[in-house]
Amino acid sequence: MEERDFFNETTEMRKHTLVCPRCGQAGEYTVTWVVRRKRAQLPRGADERDRARFAKAQSYMVRRDDKLACANLRCRKPFEITTLQSLAFLME
Repeated sequence: MEERDFFNETTEMRKHTLVCPRCGQAGEYTVTWVVRRKRAQLPRGADERDRARFAKAQSYMVRRDDKLACANLRCRKPFEITTLQSLAFLME
């Protein structure tokens, strides 16, 4: 069984306050995340190895966007997101 069989996958947009490294202006940016929530039950056809992997699995989210464009109208330059983690575990 593959890891994606243990999770329900959705895409979410979340707002974060980020600072442009070129102009130094802070702004609200919408960042796309892929959210993988652990299913309530183990899928059918699982063996002992899959049961052990499912017991250890946790819900998490992965950042999809790597670059954003500055919100300042005078700057508008693309910058990499370095202040946000690319992987975050969810507490449920």
